[in-house]
Amino acid sequence: MPRIPLCKTDDVPVGEARKVETAGLALAVYKVDGTFYVTDDACPHGPGSLSEGLLEGDVIECNFHGGRFNVRTGEVVLPPCMIPVRAYHTVVEDGVVHIVV
Repeated sequence: MPRIPLCKTDDVPVGEARKVETAGLALAVYKVDGTFYVTDDACPHGPGSLSEGLLEGDVIECNFHGGRFNVRTGEVVLPPCMIPVRAYHTVVEDGVVHIVV
């Protein structure tokens, strides 16, 4: 399956998110308990950037209106969001985080 490299594992501190733009995608990369997760960066509810939000455990809070998403699944955890954010399957290889497309 094709993979898109995103960033080095060292680029994302534990408990934080980083925005990565590549291959026409704007993505948020999260490191939770040593595991990497990736979602679209744009909140599906409005102009918020999820990578600029507050990450608590495996839940990211949108910086624009406070909606929350599970970064593992993309599912809505707290409204006003009603549409899940797209979550990607990730693979770490040789110190680089990839998404599988």
